[in-house]
Amino acid sequence: MGHRNLLDSRVADYLDQIGTPYEIVPIDPEYADTAAFCEKYGYPLEQSANTIIIASKRKDPTAYCACLVLATTRLDVNHSVKQLMNGSRVSFANAEQMMELTGMEVGGVTPFGLPGGLPLYVDSRIMVLDWIILGSGNREAKLKISPDVFKQIPSAKTIDNLAN
Repeated sequence: MGHRNLLDSRVADYLDQIGTPYEIVPIDPEYADTAAFCEKYGYPLEQSANTIIIASKRKDPTAYCACLVLATTRLDVNHSVKQLMNGSRVSFANAEQMMELTGMEVGGVTPFGLPGGLPLYVDSRIMVLDWIILGSGNREAKLKISPDVFKQIPSAKTIDNLAN
């Protein structure tokens, strides 16, 4: 649990509140994007996950959700996510929308400490792993954590075939 100061305070508080053990991996912010991180620090892409924010333009104001998928897969926006959001038009949130909604930068977005009420969809392939690497809320660290943590998050739903 050392390096706690590298975590966004909302993320650290949230993880402390749910009491799940985790490891903080300090990184050079230049390598915060998943593929660059894995190559530089020797973590397998198959154990890395990306938190992706999706916007639905069907509702006013815009509705959002967070999706967590393995780095080796592609989020199925046009089918799975569209169906989950009951939206006719869904798209990836841009960097500005993501920052406004989560307070987190691209390369650091994490499923922890997100705004209350924001649905979190987790690809079922993540749940069978012993551990995963995730963003930490900023570009200065990554989190190594058990996917079991998502069983403790009320807004998290495990979805089969969320990604291809």
